[in-house]
Amino acid sequence: MLNEKIDTLVVGAGQAGVAMSEHLTSQGVPHLVLEKNRIAEAWRTGRWDSLVANGPAWHDRFPSQEFTGMDPEDFAGKDRVADYFVEYAKRFNAPIRTGVEVIKAERIEGTGAFQVETTDGVIEAQRIVAATGAFQHPVIPPVVPEEADMKQLHSFHYRNPGQLPEGAVLVVGAGSSGAQIADELNRAGRKVYLSVGPHDRPPRMYRGRDFVWWLGVLGLWDQAAQEPGKEHVTISVSGAYGGQTMDFRRLAGEGVTLLGMTETYENGTLTFASDLQDNIASGDADYLKMLELADAYVERTGIDLPEEPEARRAFPDPYCLSHPIRELDLKKEGITTILWATGFRQDFAWMKVDAFDAQGRPRHQRGVSAEPGIYFLGLPWQSRRGSTFIWGVWHDAKHVADQIAIQRHYEGYRGPGECRADAL
Repeated sequence: MLNEKIDTLVVGAGQAGVAMSEHLTSQGVPHLVLEKNRIAEAWRTGRWDSLVANGPAWHDRFPSQEFTGMDPEDFAGKDRVADYFVEYAKRFNAPIRTGVEVIKAERIEGTGAFQVETTDGVIEAQRIVAATGAFQHPVIPPVVPEEADMKQLHSFHYRNPGQLPEGAVLVVGAGSSGAQIADELNRAGRKVYLSVGPHDRPPRMYRGRDFVWWLGVLGLWDQAAQEPGKEHVTISVSGAYGGQTMDFRRLAGEGVTLLGMTETYENGTLTFASDLQDNIASGDADYLKMLELADAYVERTGIDLPEEPEARRAFPDPYCLSHPIRELDLKKEGITTILWATGFRQDFAWMKVDAFDAQGRPRHQRGVSAEPGIYFLGLPWQSRRGSTFIWGVWHDAKHVADQIAIQRHYEGYRGPGECRADAL
């Protein structure tokens, strides 16, 4: 039974959904936002206890609202970030309905509208914005069988060191999540092994400015994806402990054992690729390139920022880097937990529309789908490098809302002699 009709239905009330609602409100577009949990739920229950934003509070926010009660240079904790979105939604009375899950959406033939089945009834919508974000389903590669005598969990389900059984921990994946968790476990006194893949490794701070500022003035936040399939770049950066550069040589010097990419498992033994030195060298090159670009900017603009020669001083190569380990007997090394910081996959199975390629990826231009009436928000590299960041998704939402408003304008047109009808 049809419960209600709406012009635009937004699915998801994380940072993407809240931003989308703000811009639709500004454009006067009647809309409804459905969220199966709470507003910004992933920030509360899909992050570990000590997680903070990867950018300082002055930067990692929507343009029109600052974080209150904290220093702009500090890094907001996960619950503070979630509260921020709740507060933001209240500012413009966002029409968000929580505790409602969307089950299926399909086109109603001959109407141009969509029928959307939810746990709270059926909604007819002229347009649908999928704002479910980039981090929907944790992915654990099928390397170590579930029946192995080993606790395995994804970083999405990690909370703190006390959650894990006694013993050493292997962290697979050295992006921001994996590197920060490995650092935390090592500081808690655990023996930690860290499997490192290809990554970018920016300086946390250089010449008195945070790296997010450098990306901004250098125009790198607006960098478009270069190659299909290369949209996601693993970035290892941290706001933890006041903010620090994630230097893997430093971590190794503090006790973390570095390994190459995880490859195979057999009879309790894991093997690793011979790429550790190459991956570290590539991260170093990315780090040094950022310093060079920053120095060139200072020279070109004449801005008064102090030189920082210490930034190029490298930690010594640890033994595990000069003599990479290719195999680990997990039981012999006392490893009782494998923590997979191996990313997420998107899931649009609920959308029964022709908006996806053969691999199930959305076909779109800056969030505007190839399928009329379907829009996406929060995709990696949706329009730029910063699209999955808080401020980036806000700008992408503005573009999508503008396109919806333009479409409504054309739909509302009536020629001479035609009866005018108000848009939904």
